[in-house]
Amino acid sequence: MDMLMFTLDKNTAKPLYEQLYIGIKDAIIDKQIEVGTKLPSKKKLADFLNISQTTIEIAYSQLMAEGYVGSKPRIGFFVEEIDELPFIEKEPLNMPIETAKNNTYQFDFHPGKIDTDSFPFSIWRKYAKNLYDQSSKELLQIGDPQGEFVLRAEISNYLYQSRGITCKPEQIVIGSGTEQLLPMILRLLGDDSKFALENPGYSAIPRIQLENRALPIPVDDDGLMVDELEKTNANIVYITPSHQFPTGAVLSATRRTQLLNWAAKGEDRYIIEDDYDSEFRYKGKPIPALQGMDQNNKVIYLSTFTKSLMPSLRVAYFVLPLPLLAKYKQLFNFYSATVPRFDQHLLTDFMRDGYFSKHLNRMRKIYRKKHEKLTEVFETYYPLVSITGDKAGMHILISIPLSKGEDELKEIAEKNKIAIYPVSDYLLSPIEWKFPTFLLGFGGIPLDQIEEGVHQLMKCWGISKSTSKAR
Repeated sequence: MDMLMFTLDKNTAKPLYEQLYIGIKDAIIDKQIEVGTKLPSKKKLADFLNISQTTIEIAYSQLMAEGYVGSKPRIGFFVEEIDELPFIEKEPLNMPIETAKNNTYQFDFHPGKIDTDSFPFSIWRKYAKNLYDQSSKELLQIGDPQGEFVLRAEISNYLYQSRGITCKPEQIVIGSGTEQLLPMILRLLGDDSKFALENPGYSAIPRIQLENRALPIPVDDDGLMVDELEKTNANIVYITPSHQFPTGAVLSATRRTQLLNWAAKGEDRYIIEDDYDSEFRYKGKPIPALQGMDQNNKVIYLSTFTKSLMPSLRVAYFVLPLPLLAKYKQLFNFYSATVPRFDQHLLTDFMRDGYFSKHLNRMRKIYRKKHEKLTEVFETYYPLVSITGDKAGMHILISIPLSKGEDELKEIAEKNKIAIYPVSDYLLSPIEWKFPTFLLGFGGIPLDQIEEGVHQLMKCWGISKSTSKAR
C-alpha cells in the first residue's frame, strides 16, 4: 500500500503516538484503508514520518488492543474487519440541562440531621493522622468480607454494654448503610418470604425490593399492632421497636413478648429489628433491644452509626442469629466489605479508647436540651398544636387542626425558607390522619435558634400563641 499520509503536529501537548493511533483508526473507520490492507512496517513508517519506532509500536499496539488491526508473525500488521455501528440522527437538545436543586433553608427540621458543631474533630483528626501511615500498609489490601474483626469485636462489646445484646463478632456483618445491608438480609431470608412492615414506617424499605409484596401493619401508641400481624401470612416483620419511625411509639412489653412468641411459632419466621437511634432517650430508662430478649434465634438486629456519629461515615451493621450464619457464608462468600478498611480501623480506635462513649454521653445532653427547648416552645401553642413521639430520638411529631393539607402547608413553609416533612411521606398504604401531621427533627438546628424556628413556622401558617389559647 501507499505510505500512510498523516500530518503529525510536534508542537502540541497530544503525544505523537496518540495522534498516529487516532489518524489510522479514523482512516479504517472511514474506509480510507480497506480491510486486509497491510500497514507499513514500523521501521519504514518511522523513517517516513521522522519519528521513533517506539512511537509507531505504541500506536500499533493500541490499534491491536482495540481490534482495528491484527498481527501475523514475521509478516506484519493487517487491517481487521469491524462491525459498523448504526447511526441514528437525533434532534439537537435545545432545552437547558436541569441541575439538582440546592435549596438553602433558614431552618431545616429534617429528622436525619445531626449537630455538626459538637463533633470532636480534633480527636478524630488525630486518629486519622496516625492511621494513614506506612505502618498501616496492610490496610491497602482487601479485608474480611464481614468487616474488620477488630471493629466487630468493639461493636459486640458496645452492644452488650448498652443494649443488653450478647453476640460474637462472627455474627456481625458491616456494610455502608442500611440500604446496602437490607438487600443482603432479604436475599438471605429467601425470595418467597412474605414481609410485613410498620405503617407508617421507614420509607427506604419499600423502595429496595418490597414494593409489590410488603404487607402494611398499623401502628398505635404501643407500637406495631401484633394482633394485625398475626392475621396475615407474613413470615418476616421489619420493626423499629425502641423508637418507632416516624411516630416515636415504643413497643410495649406485652407486645414484645407477643411478637417474639409469633416468631417462635414458625421455622421460617424472623424479626428484623432496626435500632436506628436507640442511644437517645429522654424519659424513663433505656428500652432493651428485642434481640436481647430473644431465646429462639429469631431476631436479626440492625443498627448504624448515622445518628450516634455522622451520616457520612456510612457504617451500619447487622447481627445474625447463629442458625443463619452458615447460609450467609454460603451466599456471600464472594462479597467484599463495602466500608473502606481505613474508616473501619479509625472507628475501631475511636471506640476502643472510650471516645465513642464520651461523645455519646455529650450528645445525649445536647440533644436532651434541644428536645426540651422544642417541646417547651410548642407548649405555648397548646392545645392547638399537639405533640407525640417525644420520649426519645431526634424528632417529634406535631399535629395541627388546619383546613390546609400537608402539601400546601409544606409549600408555604418552604417559601419561608423552612423545611418541614409530612408524615404521609412515610406511609406504605394510605392512612386517614385527623389533622396534618409533620416530623420535626431538631438535631441539625442550633439550640439558640430552635425557638425562633418554631415561631417562624407557626407564623407562616397563621398560628399565633394568642390564637392558640383562645381556641
